[in-house]
Amino acid sequence: MKNNLIKRLTDNVGFVADKIQGRLERRRMISLKPNKPAVGSVLLSYVLSPFNLKSGEPIPTSHTQHWECLQMAKTFLDLGYNVDVIWFYNDVFIPKKEYAFFIETRHNLERSLPFLNKNCIKIFHSDAAHILFHNAAEANRLLGLQQRRGFTLAPRRFEQPNKAIEHADCATVLGNEFTMNTFKYANKPLYRIPISAPTLYPWPENKDFAACRKNFLWFGSGGLVHKGLDLLLDAFSQMPDYHLFICGPIDREEDFVAAFYKELYQIKNIHTIGWVDVTSQKFIDIVNNCLAIAYPSCSEGGGGCVINCMHTGLIPIVSYESSVDIKDEYGVIFKENSVEEIKQTIQNISALDASQLEQMAKNSWNYVRENHTREEFARAYRETIEKIMLEYGIKYESLTYA
Repeated sequence: MKNNLIKRLTDNVGFVADKIQGRLERRRMISLKPNKPAVGSVLLSYVLSPFNLKSGEPIPTSHTQHWECLQMAKTFLDLGYNVDVIWFYNDVFIPKKEYAFFIETRHNLERSLPFLNKNCIKIFHSDAAHILFHNAAEANRLLGLQQRRGFTLAPRRFEQPNKAIEHADCATVLGNEFTMNTFKYANKPLYRIPISAPTLYPWPENKDFAACRKNFLWFGSGGLVHKGLDLLLDAFSQMPDYHLFICGPIDREEDFVAAFYKELYQIKNIHTIGWVDVTSQKFIDIVNNCLAIAYPSCSEGGGGCVINCMHTGLIPIVSYESSVDIKDEYGVIFKENSVEEIKQTIQNISALDASQLEQMAKNSWNYVRENHTREEFARAYRETIEKIMLEYGIKYESLTYA
């Protein structure tokens, strides 16, 4: 009894401490200075994680935003600006000085407008499709699941819509034509920035494409219905000769697990693995045993999970809304994202010659190596900011990229 009481008290103290720490983190601002006299200040409303690392601690690879936010800050530091960074969840920050640029990802721009100097250049940095589209797409998938299987599941990716694009002067967009089209209504200049990849992998020289032709991977983060896992489970449960390997935070969505427990854990050709570190040997072993990533997501801002898997040599079989440029030479786009179409597409690609599959995989690997790396993100982001500065008559020091 006494031990249980002590444990409850300890747990409560820990819970309160975590809440206090969360509030403090929400209100923090990290200030960075360039290695030369500053020409002005920039406010970056994104994530704080890469700026809180201890010396020698690696940048998290769980999402591209950690490194990309750091690189965005470095870009402005290199241009001679002081950089103030706040978390996009910060709902109390008020600008108290002049900013040459305000880089926004969610809600802070709209809230801060009355306090900004009139000559501040406001840039919306989009790492998702417009949230109204994003929410509606997930709602339609949840409704489709309900009508198809009789399950009503909770939305996992809903966000409060923001008006950052309306209040910004222009936007940088990580996604492709799909994502950019969700913002065109605002009639603002849109600049595409290629999403980065946390890890580069060597080409799998010894991969046996004949042996893995019937093995497919779903690799994603939270929002399992949003990212089409339910559709794949329904499809592969009807195709016992084809194997689906599942890597993602499955155990965080209890209602999904309850609805699809049989498919996830009791069908022999479906292998639920859970979350896997993309830098681990376990991940390498999984992708080397698979032919393709199947990813019928309903809305993405750059398709980071798909891009990462293409870097391992997987063929992308994805929805248009996954926001990844796909050509016939290295991938397939689902037209309907229906269970029947998924089944037919999986069977069709598996039937190709092993040599053709290997060439598609190599083309996929080459494409992302050329277009989706940290170096390419840094180059494109720098060039875009320089272009915006020129349009506003701001001089800058040029940088030469290797």
